[in-house]
Amino acid sequence: MTDRKKLKDRARDELFSHINRCGVLQAAADDQEHWLDETMEYLTERYPDLNDADIRELYTVGLRFCRPAIPHGRDEDDEEGVAEAAVAEVEATEEPSEESSEVAPQTVAAGAEDPATPA
Repeated sequence: MTDRKKLKDRARDELFSHINRCGVLQAAADDQEHWLDETMEYLTERYPDLNDADIRELYTVGLRFCRPAIPHGRDEDDEEGVAEAAVAEVEATEEPSEESSEVAPQTVAAGAEDPATPA
């Protein structure tokens, strides 16, 4: 890995760390952009070897991290529905079907002892 790649990775990791610690994920979109603008200024000073393209890339990655296609966390109103779906999924996997009543063969490694057989 090149030094430049390591530097970009370190700056990216630091950005993600700041986003998580500062509560940016819960902020409004305008506040996220304002926060990112200020943070990019800080990262530009902290990592002077990164060029403008690198900083723009970090900004884009940071913005995508703040606004993912699948939202971070859940709404409080949605928690009950999620819990009900999880319970239904567990119950569905616990119900034995007629096809699954057969016992699957087990593979035993060479030299392995059968725990049910006394030594």
